[in-house]
Amino acid sequence: MPAWLNEAEMGSYEQSELTLAGSVMAHADATMLITADRNFYSYAFWQQSLATGARLLFRLSSVLKLPREKILADGSYLSTIYSSTQDRKKGRGGIRVRIIEYTLDGIPDAEPSYRLTTNWMDPTEAPALELAALYHRRWTIESSLDELKTHLADRQVVLRSKRPELVEQEFYALLLAHAAVRHLMTEAADQTGQAAEDLSFIHAIRVLHRRLPAAGSIPPLGIGQHGFTASSTR
Repeated sequence: MPAWLNEAEMGSYEQSELTLAGSVMAHADATMLITADRNFYSYAFWQQSLATGARLLFRLSSVLKLPREKILADGSYLSTIYSSTQDRKKGRGGIRVRIIEYTLDGIPDAEPSYRLTTNWMDPTEAPALELAALYHRRWTIESSLDELKTHLADRQVVLRSKRPELVEQEFYALLLAHAAVRHLMTEAADQTGQAAEDLSFIHAIRVLHRRLPAAGSIPPLGIGQHGFTASSTR
């Protein structure tokens, strides 16, 4: 099982997204860039996230006061966040951040403006335009959830188990199956010089449905080229 599945944690319906986010962030490290919606921002959570060493890119609420302390070459600016208004007044416990503000002109249903904060302070390494575009790619998670619930499960009731431990087992099985399909799509895209995201998940599922009956007749195999090699049955 992949390491990230071993580390993943599931909670009950009584636990909030913010509570679960804390346990997820505990597995972040300096090799990662973490994006989060505005509902997840808080001074305490930002502190916890910084401690992981990861690059952070969080959306902020428009009501949060962030004075422009230094304008950078790409139009972003430096500011300081505090845990409370009182701390801000006394200049106590501030954390320096970089702020990116922008609008999405000509995009239907776009909000009037967007504001992101990051600990990636160098505008040359991480231009504001690139970070803004990257933030909006986080919504591809909705497509992944649709792939899991609608196309991979291929049934009205996604999880059929009745006991918590079996629900967890079934959910992990779906994640593994989804990861396997996406891995095959990535291999196929590499062979044709395409981007994996340009391939159709639905088409990949249909191809696998056609191929699975033939795969079921293959005898037990040993590990070798392409992951497996035929072993003797004598």
